[in-house]
Amino acid sequence: MRQTLFVIRFDGEIPLGSLGNLPVFGLGLLLAVWAVIGASLLYVRYRETESLVPSLYGAGLWTAVALAIFYAPHQQRLVGIPIFGYGFMLFLGFVFATTIASYRANRQGFPESAVWDLTFWVFLCGIGGARLWYVIQYSERYFGPGKNLANLINLPDGGLVFYGGLLGGVLATVIYCRVKSIPLLKLGDIAITSVFVGMMFGRMGCFLNGCCWGDACALPWAVTFPPESVPFMAEVQRGIIFPDAAGSRPLHPTQIYSAINALVLAVLTFCYYPYRHKDGAVLAVGWLAYPISRFTIEFLRNDEGGKWGTPFTPAQLFSFGLLATALAFLWYVARQPERSFQPPQPTPLNSKPQVKSSASPA
Repeated sequence: MRQTLFVIRFDGEIPLGSLGNLPVFGLGLLLAVWAVIGASLLYVRYRETESLVPSLYGAGLWTAVALAIFYAPHQQRLVGIPIFGYGFMLFLGFVFATTIASYRANRQGFPESAVWDLTFWVFLCGIGGARLWYVIQYSERYFGPGKNLANLINLPDGGLVFYGGLLGGVLATVIYCRVKSIPLLKLGDIAITSVFVGMMFGRMGCFLNGCCWGDACALPWAVTFPPESVPFMAEVQRGIIFPDAAGSRPLHPTQIYSAINALVLAVLTFCYYPYRHKDGAVLAVGWLAYPISRFTIEFLRNDEGGKWGTPFTPAQLFSFGLLATALAFLWYVARQPERSFQPPQPTPLNSKPQVKSSASPA
């Protein structure tokens, strides 16, 4: 567990504990890295359209982050920018998932900029949906006498629920594909692998943050969380351990289990993609496999118990619904026409690919 990986100090050094300090150029270095990222995205745009005018979403996101970095030193209470483990893993998941999806989509005739623009909306709606689900599920923590409503947007506490993010991301994808006339089933077959890649990094972030912890474990790979961590405080409140304990009980690293599960599903959907007989088949496989694996892993978690008079957690109950919709979607895909097998052709560097919307949207 490591909630804060390091702090980029405004005095131009990164503390490395017993190893001393790593001298850097402070915020100048951070701005330089962000400038390289922006230049790389601009190059991708130019390669597609021969235009240096960035997309509206990409330009807005890059400018907002750059301004936040530039004005951070003017906040007198800040001595540096903390890099949280949870947020950093979300960032890595965003970058890797989008890069993989963009490359694969381009090989199938989709413009790379469409994937990056879509990811921008999926990211925003996914975070919003994940937070909204968490706030609704634990409304007693945010509403009522003496509660601070500002905590509604306090994300460093790990208050995100995957299924809420999934619903928000799916809604954003459906609307975007409708507006842009992009074949939803074809794009879904490509994107589902990246969804699991992003999920893998997200669960690693959960491990660093200490949320989504497991039940007691006597296996060699059991993990113990330190005092003041979320699992430790939860066990103290439940009367399982004393407040002066050296750490939590040895627990199942369910965050790592979930990360491995996401990796397996990513490999499964990636390998199945060339053998799909119908558009939407790969999406159906991932849609069907995830709720089954999530339902099973929930038995090893101990961060929440049964809800609404059942022995099942909210995630397990939602998994039932997700499994039912997956079966319905599988039936829908089975009624679609067979796709013709053609080897994918990479898009030429200076040509703008055309996407046909002949496939039936989901």
